[in-house]
Amino acid sequence: MARNYLDDDFLLLSDPARELFEQSAADQPIIDYHTHLPPEEIAQDRRWENMTELWLSHDHYKWRAMRANGIPESHITGDAPPREKFQAWAETVPNTLRNPLYDWTHLELRRCFGIESRLSGDTAEEIWNVCNERLTESDFSARGLCRKFRVDAVGTTDDPTATLESHRFAHQDPDCPTVVSPTFRPDKALFVDRPALLKKFLLEFSQEITDFPDLFDALKARHDFFHKNGCRMSDHGMRYALANPCSEKKANQIFKDALSDKAASREDTDQFGALLMLHFGRWNHERDWTMQLHLAPVRNPNSRLYRQLGPDAGFDTIGDWPQGEAILKFLDNLSETQQLPRTILYNLNPRDNAVLAAACGSFQEAPARGKIQFGSGWWFNDTLMGMENQINTLSSVGLLSHFVGMLTDSRSFLSFPRHEYFRRLLCNIVGQDVEDGKLPHDERLLHDLIRNICYQNARNYFKLPHHQTGLLA
Repeated sequence: MARNYLDDDFLLLSDPARELFEQSAADQPIIDYHTHLPPEEIAQDRRWENMTELWLSHDHYKWRAMRANGIPESHITGDAPPREKFQAWAETVPNTLRNPLYDWTHLELRRCFGIESRLSGDTAEEIWNVCNERLTESDFSARGLCRKFRVDAVGTTDDPTATLESHRFAHQDPDCPTVVSPTFRPDKALFVDRPALLKKFLLEFSQEITDFPDLFDALKARHDFFHKNGCRMSDHGMRYALANPCSEKKANQIFKDALSDKAASREDTDQFGALLMLHFGRWNHERDWTMQLHLAPVRNPNSRLYRQLGPDAGFDTIGDWPQGEAILKFLDNLSETQQLPRTILYNLNPRDNAVLAAACGSFQEAPARGKIQFGSGWWFNDTLMGMENQINTLSSVGLLSHFVGMLTDSRSFLSFPRHEYFRRLLCNIVGQDVEDGKLPHDERLLHDLIRNICYQNARNYFKLPHHQTGLLA
């Protein structure tokens, strides 16, 4: 008998799976430790004028699908009226079958708005009106959504020059339901191959930066500032791990050349970046932070549309670089001096699952449990297949029991139901193993596993400050 789409048993294909989800996953709070949510929107408790502003304005996943569906750019990132953009997305949705966007779209409509109709061109007008009416309700705001989904903490992604004013405001406000923790993201400091972008970044610092020692001191001061303001994580996006640092003397010359508009070669850029990454790792270890490495994106491969629309417009894709040797050397460089911080490795190319998961196992060390993490399925891998592959790979070569669970990597406050999506998938994998006799039907053992992955492991691992206290968890 065919199952009903998005019913109570969605993705739960066995009795043990349903039991695990209902008793140990469904009601767990959320720690969304890596997002691109704007902290000022939580601090100001933002409200939205319409569904296009809330749902479509920053969602690169939807933009890619709309382009693939033949929607003109005017109705994606252009100046078409909000209602027309919503109609274009609604007409795209039926074409996203078997893409996670189809499931996410309808989970979000159900969980956030109580709408059980499926979105299409025919239902767009009705759903547009119902959703926009809900947006006028007093509890439908950035904080209201955090409260509704019991979001204990979010990690934002922040430039080193950020003032963190919104984080401080949210932290001190007794009405804010969620810890808003900044994340130190210093990628632009490595842009010696892109002098114009590097110099624009340097202008954001309060002091003049004319050489590498100046840059080093400025970044260290900002790292200290972030720590004082509740930061416990850094994040680094790169093609591959940077593991062969140059000398500080050479770094100074590379940096000065960049300030004179001489772009560094690929080799010099990598060596310069490796030196900074070594120091970032050491600072993180000293401060007891977690370091996150997001590996293998290709940025802006569509040159014409990059020139037309700029970065972060939905054209980035999966890179094809070898990862194993470099990540092992990077981790070893820090381990050699006993300065390896807690580290999470995320891979964009699913080919590298086993390589990175196994690399984590080479650098585990007491007293931390799961000190080096093979991170959640990310970006092109946060699909049913991608998340299942990540869980199965981690289970095969590491300890799933210490996994810190799922993140949304999202810019939308409607994305929190994706945690439910992940939790249902997780429970189904474990429940099916019980059904097949591959795992014992030991309730305490299994329910502890699910509760820890859904919430408690992240709570323990990231050591985020408690709301309003500044004390470590």
